[in-house]
Amino acid sequence: MRITKKQLAGLDQYKYSGVDKSVLSKHVLGPFWTWLVTLFPKTLAPNTITFLGLCFVITNVGTLLYFDIGYEGKVLPSWVYLSWAIGLFAYQSMDAIDGKQARRTGMASALGEMFDHGCDAINTTLEVILCAHALGLNRSWWTVASQAASLCNFYASTWEEYHTGTLYLSAFSGPVEGILMICVIYLITAFHPSGPGFWSTPILTPLIKAFPQSLDLIYQINETLGLKGYWKLDKLPANVAFMTFGAVGTVGNIVTSYSNVIQARLKAGKPILSPLLGYLPFFTHTLILVTWLHAELRGGVSLVHDARLLPFIGYWGMAFSYQVSQLILAHVTKSPFPFWNGMMVYSLFGMLDANSLWWFGREPLVQASPVAANVFISMSFFVALFNYIRFAREVIWQITEHTGIACFTVRHKDANGQWVQNGVPDKKAQ
Repeated sequence: MRITKKQLAGLDQYKYSGVDKSVLSKHVLGPFWTWLVTLFPKTLAPNTITFLGLCFVITNVGTLLYFDIGYEGKVLPSWVYLSWAIGLFAYQSMDAIDGKQARRTGMASALGEMFDHGCDAINTTLEVILCAHALGLNRSWWTVASQAASLCNFYASTWEEYHTGTLYLSAFSGPVEGILMICVIYLITAFHPSGPGFWSTPILTPLIKAFPQSLDLIYQINETLGLKGYWKLDKLPANVAFMTFGAVGTVGNIVTSYSNVIQARLKAGKPILSPLLGYLPFFTHTLILVTWLHAELRGGVSLVHDARLLPFIGYWGMAFSYQVSQLILAHVTKSPFPFWNGMMVYSLFGMLDANSLWWFGREPLVQASPVAANVFISMSFFVALFNYIRFAREVIWQITEHTGIACFTVRHKDANGQWVQNGVPDKKAQ
């Protein structure tokens, strides 16, 4: 991908703006992060810190694959869940201090925000995979719903930043409180005797055991609200309750994001409805992918309730990372909103092929059998992965050449166009 001269001119005008309303971040984690960054040498680039944080999460996924590569829901050793909590907290900490390190080293730039957001996008899907396993959801539509809701949250925040020019973190935000909540889930799963099975028990069981008389009130609420099945308050599993909480949070984030966009647009004298079109790429791609998964209900090869779900979620995550990174690039370069990309076309082909027997009365071309589906879904993941790596590499190279600020080393270009590190000229190009 080539960044145009007009986009580079927009890049020169970029200035980071952020609002963090988190009390926890301000009074608890903030001082910790301020201390933590001092442990890192000024010779370490901020983007390197971000990537090292992501490596913790990638290692966590590696332990999952080692013990349960089929994503069957096997109970893992307690230390694995504990390591997930440590890895995610380490990622959050390094993600929080990369900006502080950038200011310490004089390397703050638009590339830093792009790289940070790109790692966050990848981490979102990886944590969906890990958290769904810890909650005992695994191969289920709940995992699919969790992926869709988590990515929607991320997309809404990025969409909001594109239209307002400011990254807003509310009093309860995903990068702060949301991550800590997931860490707690991992810790409970690690130390509770039932492991992931704990999350399948009704969430109100402790309350009912402590106060048996509360059952009458719970039954009345069930009857008043017309709750049935496991949606009854006395039957509602803890993992389903957590998914419901996530869904409510997603809707709340969309409403809050749009509220901030309305304020910014009114202040600038711009229309307030047209930004909503920016949700079309995300919801269109999500609909395509869910319809692809839905093929198993119409006689197609099983994806949701099979080991294929894991590489499919991986494909979804990498395709989303590509989509949202294009949006971030448009934000920092002041470019038009990106409404489509090539991975959407690829997903459309996969969806049409998976549903071809139901819709067109013919066998799928590349997903006609379980073996063929295995090959195609796995290949799709690597296609999305290499496409994202290609995009990231090209964007990083062009931005570093233009700004004269390196990506993974503490270097900059001097007046002669040479890369300089620690006062030593380096004539090699980035």
